[in-house]
Amino acid sequence: MALSGIQIYKLLPQTNCKECGFPTCLAFAMKLAAKQVELSTCPYVTEESKTQLAESSAPPIRLVALKAGTEVKAGNEVVLFRHEKTFYNKPGIFVRFKASDSGIAAKAAAAHAYSVNYVGMDFVVDGFAIEADGDLGAAVKAVRGATDRPLVLIGDAAAIEPGLQACSGETVLIHAADASNWEAMAALAAKYKAALAVKADTLDGLVDLIEKIKAKGVEDLVLDFDTTQLGKWLAMSTQVRRLAIKQNFRALGYPVFAPAYAAADEGIFAAEAIAKYAGFVVLDKFVPENVYPLLVLRENIYTDPQKPIQVQPGIYEINSPKPEDPVLITTNFSITYFAVANEVEGSGLPAWLVVTDAEGMSVLTAWAAGKFDAERIAKAVKGFDVASKVSKKRVVLPGHVAVLSGELEEELPDWEIRVGPREAVDLPAFMKQALN
Repeated sequence: MALSGIQIYKLLPQTNCKECGFPTCLAFAMKLAAKQVELSTCPYVTEESKTQLAESSAPPIRLVALKAGTEVKAGNEVVLFRHEKTFYNKPGIFVRFKASDSGIAAKAAAAHAYSVNYVGMDFVVDGFAIEADGDLGAAVKAVRGATDRPLVLIGDAAAIEPGLQACSGETVLIHAADASNWEAMAALAAKYKAALAVKADTLDGLVDLIEKIKAKGVEDLVLDFDTTQLGKWLAMSTQVRRLAIKQNFRALGYPVFAPAYAAADEGIFAAEAIAKYAGFVVLDKFVPENVYPLLVLRENIYTDPQKPIQVQPGIYEINSPKPEDPVLITTNFSITYFAVANEVEGSGLPAWLVVTDAEGMSVLTAWAAGKFDAERIAKAVKGFDVASKVSKKRVVLPGHVAVLSGELEEELPDWEIRVGPREAVDLPAFMKQALN
């Protein structure tokens, strides 16, 4: 039975030492009750209290981290639906290669090089899976020559071991232990300190295997439902998440593996898996136009619903602007940014777009809250060194905050301050008529 924050607080040293990163022991206890921190963060908790708090402090879904040059984490989630609080660890998106492929190094290099900027964030592929249909040790070395991102190794125990030997010092996920090979796979996972995917087509079968494998000393497990049927996979994934979160059923409290490479429609299966509740998603091939929408979907789902979706503040170039082109001002609320950027880009008109830090609020909301004023706008214009990019110092304010024009003239005395339209849809006409 999970303990409440007050019950946990009574078992803590109550020194308010702040060494855990929280101002009081009570604040730490509340975070511990919400499964948002680890008990080990408290340096003074007694062994007796540790024993009593062990069950309460453990997250309902175990954190499994794959580590190489970068790290991919799955698990540690505490809610069934993101609007209840938030989701914390985005599912890792991996691309599968086959060990027998002679072009594996070039393919890995191309996938590793892929990066797309989305509202100030760089999206990349998280890692790679290698299927042992050939010399896995050689394949891992070839891939390691192109990328240092985490790996998933797929095959039986004998085929996987050479690959693990080539991954010394890394934490790898090996796939998969089933009723026929679990002992050999568990021994391999224990020997190389690897995470282990456990595969069965029923929840009872998974629980049975997990208990046997844990008895061998393997703790970092990942669940595979041995199906790519959309309905069955969704039902099992939802059941597992509900049992772990709502019933605190530890035997199924692990991240979920989604083998999109085996699905009839990889894109649909991967999208379903990201939404409900995969920890690791493995695609069959690297196809940028297929990977990008999955990365965007993942970002949307794993954005904290208590925080507005924000664009990175900065100066953005639209339609390759020249020094004489106008400077538009807006806030870093993503919908506001896209409304302005899409209208201007679609018109074909060049412009510099300065995105100010308004804590993710829209123009009017930020102005009303004191987060979008003349001082902040001037600070952004100066901080992003806009003057060095333009020959005509002219900025366009959103029409909704025309009242700021006089104050902005004082903050930016060398600039011409213009007031634009209230709605983004009217920007192209304004730019053609009023700025030429």
